[in-house]
Amino acid sequence: MENPPLFTNDAIVLGVLMLSLGFVFFTSSKQKGFWYKFYKVVPALLMCYLLPAIFNSLNIISDETSRLYYVASRYLLPASLVLMTLSIDLKAIFNLGPKALIMFFTGTIGIIIGGPLAILLISIFSPETVGGVGPDAVWRGLSTLAGSWIGGGANQAAMLEIFEYNPDLYGGMVLVDIVVANLLMAVLLMGIGKSEKIDRWLQADNTAIENLKKKVTAYAESVTRNPSLADLMIMLALAFGAVGFAHWGADGISSYLSANYEVFSDNKSALSSFSSNFFWMISIATAVGIILSFTRAKEYEGAGASKLGSVFIYFLVATIGMKMDLTMVFDNPGLIAIGLVWMSIHAGLLVLVAKIIKAPYFFLAVGSQANVGGAASAPVVAAAFHPSLATVGVLLAVFGYVVGTYGAILSTILMQMAAGG
Repeated sequence: MENPPLFTNDAIVLGVLMLSLGFVFFTSSKQKGFWYKFYKVVPALLMCYLLPAIFNSLNIISDETSRLYYVASRYLLPASLVLMTLSIDLKAIFNLGPKALIMFFTGTIGIIIGGPLAILLISIFSPETVGGVGPDAVWRGLSTLAGSWIGGGANQAAMLEIFEYNPDLYGGMVLVDIVVANLLMAVLLMGIGKSEKIDRWLQADNTAIENLKKKVTAYAESVTRNPSLADLMIMLALAFGAVGFAHWGADGISSYLSANYEVFSDNKSALSSFSSNFFWMISIATAVGIILSFTRAKEYEGAGASKLGSVFIYFLVATIGMKMDLTMVFDNPGLIAIGLVWMSIHAGLLVLVAKIIKAPYFFLAVGSQANVGGAASAPVVAAAFHPSLATVGVLLAVFGYVVGTYGAILSTILMQMAAGG
């Protein structure tokens, strides 16, 4: 690195992140004074995200030298999904109705059409920003954004292979991905604090969501007990035993598919995302949690299973924040502008459809993040409403992996036409 951060030792970075989280939770627990007023405006979850972003921007810590995001996303995220799913009521989840899927696919359509529309709009003011020929053509690079924002990392890699964008310019697209996707997440988190007002404006009926929250809360209260050391160790055993099983299963499935079926191993294939370890790890961990919810393990919700899961989620939020460099917004204003216009179209379409079908803000936020953020951040946004809702985020994010490459290919064809390529 040209300019290494102040702290490169992950033990120190861990301390910085935990102190940040501790500071937020300490100040947000105040019932009066400045901090009470402050958190009325700025959600605590957003601060858990912003403080590490500020430290990264000041070059105190850096995601480039830290492995903590990898640890949080590969070990703590699946563990939290198991713990938060223990008390799930699948029937109540299905009772949420079709609006969750409608909002998810609206988000997908917003990404598909947002790219070409952004190219057309930006080309009016700055034609050179959307130009380029051959492997340098901007539309080829934007295909990787479409892959990332509908599916995830595997879909993004597939787009890079399929449309053969110049690898030397790829870093600029990664920059746009990080900046714009993280700005969207910050906006969504800020909206969670005002979700009741937004729901009133949308004239949304969130009865099913509230019923699910009440049902889970009532069950937790009926089995609540002061957790013993044995309770905590058993919950950690269930969570990380499932993480181990999920990694073992993911390694086996992805290796088998890649080795035996060319359609899964070929990066240019629309099905290549199904050979992704991360996809199978998240899917298996969620499935284990759902299976455990039909056993006596469900009772560990009373000992604080979802609270323990929330600890892991908040740490994941801090590591996601560490990936955001606030100064990068000014590095490539033309491409950033395309990304912002693109994401505004995605968000605008979601708001329009939510208003038409009277969908609650929860479905809007999670539908958006299941596309743009994928399985790493959709459960974070869902759990911010209530821990019992994390599974909704995961299930929708899995849809993102399924439709990611197909949607991105369609979006890229439209972007090529818009750019006259």
